[in-house]
Amino acid sequence: MTPLDRSWQPVALCRGNHSHLFFPPSTAERKDERERREDRAKSICGVCPVNMQCLDYAMEIREPYGIWGGLTESERRTILARAAV
Repeated sequence: MTPLDRSWQPVALCRGNHSHLFFPPSTAERKDERERREDRAKSICGVCPVNMQCLDYAMEIREPYGIWGGLTESERRTILARAAV
């Protein structure tokens, strides 16, 4: 098995000050707070130069948490379920 390419990660816009937007907080989060956080994260993904590499990586490893490549965990699960049919 060959290791997955992660050379794109250092230039991803989710790194640094905005990283908290991409994963749920450790405390309870109301639906409207989650939606606002996810929208902000997705807007960053929308202009990220490595958006597709990020999404490909998350889909390949079946990342169960967070926003990767502009998609939430439930959105990625939906794509994987449709592909399995």
